[in-house]
Amino acid sequence: MGTPYPPLGTIYAASLMREEGYEVSLFDVCLRDNPNEIEAILEREQPAFLVLYDDGFNYLTKMCLTTMRDAAFEMMAIAKKHGCQILVNSSDSTDHFEKYLENGADVILLGEGESSLLETVQSFEKNTDLNEVKGLCFKSDNEITNTGRRPVLKDLDALPQPAWDLVNVDEYKAVWASNGHPFALNIATTRGCPFHCNWCAKPIYGQRYNTRSPQRVVAELKMLEEKFGVTNFWMCDDIFGLKPGWVQTFRDELTQENLQIQYKIQSRADLLLEEDNIDALVASGLYEVWIGAESGSQKILDAMNKGTQVSQIKESTELLQSKGVRVAFFLQFGYLDETKEDVDATMKMLLDFMPDDIGVSVSYPLPGTEFYEMVKSQLGEKANWTDSDDLALMFQNTFNQEYYKTLHRYVHKVFRNAQAKERVAKNGIASRVGIKALAKQAYYLPIITKLENELKTLSNLN
Repeated sequence: MGTPYPPLGTIYAASLMREEGYEVSLFDVCLRDNPNEIEAILEREQPAFLVLYDDGFNYLTKMCLTTMRDAAFEMMAIAKKHGCQILVNSSDSTDHFEKYLENGADVILLGEGESSLLETVQSFEKNTDLNEVKGLCFKSDNEITNTGRRPVLKDLDALPQPAWDLVNVDEYKAVWASNGHPFALNIATTRGCPFHCNWCAKPIYGQRYNTRSPQRVVAELKMLEEKFGVTNFWMCDDIFGLKPGWVQTFRDELTQENLQIQYKIQSRADLLLEEDNIDALVASGLYEVWIGAESGSQKILDAMNKGTQVSQIKESTELLQSKGVRVAFFLQFGYLDETKEDVDATMKMLLDFMPDDIGVSVSYPLPGTEFYEMVKSQLGEKANWTDSDDLALMFQNTFNQEYYKTLHRYVHKVFRNAQAKERVAKNGIASRVGIKALAKQAYYLPIITKLENELKTLSNLN
């Protein structure tokens, strides 16, 4: 996509360590192609510790992609050669700490890691007992010790602002510009999610919902605007603005600081039905919402424990679009016992409700979830995707893997064709926009027909 975001969770940890008097350097893997590039940094800096600290606000880190794991192991091996103590915090290492300890990690920081990181480094320096530090896994006498999860941080304002000065923002801007996108940065206002979708993992921030104060968030936004000239943001919370009154105060704080921003969020359909909240969101700069629509089949939504109704997806989409807010749907195919009728219901929802954008995936079993427990007996050697484009269906379902990979392409083409059709209707056949849209339809239609035939063939094989 060409729109990388800096590792926000990482620079939170870096900021805390620096506030406590430690010297910190950042090796930003988001902009690197080869893990071996870290060697030059280690030779120059000669650090006592290599801390592999994933960005817990990035959904890709939850997926435990094997390319990311392999890259971590390569960097750990290089760091060992340079005599570093290796500390690791990530969704993958929290779920699979044995693998990381076997490959050279000294300590795994479980879950939310800032305080555990600080106390671990202090323990190494003072040569005190690591068993006294909550939230760790490590080897002792060839046995793995787990000190248990530490209580979650409730007062998020107690953390210093992220160490944005460690990030080469100009380098990020160049990547976005080269791909033709207006630049944006990522901000987190909360941690955790209180809802119970049974396929959603929460290995870092857990089944809770704690917020930063609107004042603290606005102070960070103001700093980023002044320092980097950025006014466009991705609010990367699992659920934005859930706390009653938070959005209204946020709007008022932005007004008081004379700060005008644009931002996008992700949320749930059932939380976007109150017009007062939407008006406050729009007034504060909201321009796009990604809704976890998932399926147009109420049967599938109920099986997921989603807690939303298809009718709420329709109502929230119409209300947001009437306020000038773009709406995008996350769609998920391949949930257990999904039938052709369920797939058709999702396609009908998509074309009837017509969001402005979509993201399509197949159901993916994440460790620690109820869904994972349902299918783990079927998971063989391939229990994780290689990368985010893998789209492998790793358990037995109504249709096979090739069906869902073909469906993924089909859904995108059908949706883009429907958008082109809308543009023709809105602008007229003779208009410049209409002519371009007609050309797109001419491009999409034969592809759609081909994919429809492939889906029919694949569905008959099951």
